[in-house]
Amino acid sequence: MAYKVTLIPGDGVGPEITEATRRVLEATDVKFEWEMAYAGAEVMAKEGTPLPDSVLASIKKNKVALKGPITTPIGTGFRSVNVALRKSLDLYACLRPCKTYPGAPTPYKDVDIVIVRENTEDLYAGVEYEKGTPEAIDLIAFINKQKNNVIKGDAGISIKMITEFGTRRIVKYAFEYAKQYRRRKVTVVTKANIMKFSDGLFLNTAREVAKNYKDIEFQEALVDNLCMQLVRRPQEYDVIVLPNLYGDIVSDLCAGLVGGLGVAPGANIGEEIALFEPTHGSAPKYTGQNKVNPMAMMLSGVLMLRYIGEVKAADKLEKSIADVIKEGKSVTYDMKERRDDPKAVGTAQVADAVIKKLK
Repeated sequence: MAYKVTLIPGDGVGPEITEATRRVLEATDVKFEWEMAYAGAEVMAKEGTPLPDSVLASIKKNKVALKGPITTPIGTGFRSVNVALRKSLDLYACLRPCKTYPGAPTPYKDVDIVIVRENTEDLYAGVEYEKGTPEAIDLIAFINKQKNNVIKGDAGISIKMITEFGTRRIVKYAFEYAKQYRRRKVTVVTKANIMKFSDGLFLNTAREVAKNYKDIEFQEALVDNLCMQLVRRPQEYDVIVLPNLYGDIVSDLCAGLVGGLGVAPGANIGEEIALFEPTHGSAPKYTGQNKVNPMAMMLSGVLMLRYIGEVKAADKLEKSIADVIKEGKSVTYDMKERRDDPKAVGTAQVADAVIKKLK
């Protein structure tokens, strides 16, 4: 039986690393029936939207999707397709494992951290008001009346929204993940000493959830101190659960500990639907150059294999990727000691090497 999966190439370098990942997944001998779907900047130019309804319909039908990176304009243009997918499909849990593989360009060893990021709330919920709009002016007037003129009139405003419901389910997901994969500790991360009614709610709710998991160590951390501790002693951390914004930032920090975004996979998981994608962006300046490391997306494929129950295939693919990294020959420039190493290979050649290890 073939697994029906929505395949979204993305834009920038997305199509290249998506093709490399499709090839290695098929080389595991797991059967897939790919349903192609297109989203992003190029689709925006053709259809007037970067996220056509047909893409959402395909994912809802197949329940599983594999996606390449999609360009998100900075400060202008259309809103993030990635955020829209997570909100539209209620993919509330963002899973970002960060693990050191021997041979990866990092001074750290034995790092094995899983970031569990709340994916639908916080400052990424999209509740924003542009400077000078009637809505912003009204909101500023209301807040200033309550808080004694704390906001200047020329402010743009974003609302930080954290709910008990959203917090409870993401923290429960983190503990259930720890239980399933026999992890030892869950660390909840906030800035509750300053934001007592938003981050404070996240922390207090997490404390309540933790009471149901006596066999798993529970730890609390402030996000600024956590960043310092991760750089000094990352081996002390296991599963880390955070609100949306902190989770995005800390997962990039952890990717840096293990060799960079080129080996940082990701999964977005809801009650019935899961979407798998690399943590990194679309790197449009490298489009079509056969240069970018596809391993983050390949490792996202490993997460997808585990999600659909193909554990042996997932383990075999992860080992093959790890063997290629350890060997150090068929890797892209970012996995070399010197980024200008002339022996670095391209995206397609990494896929060739991984497939060779699978056989």
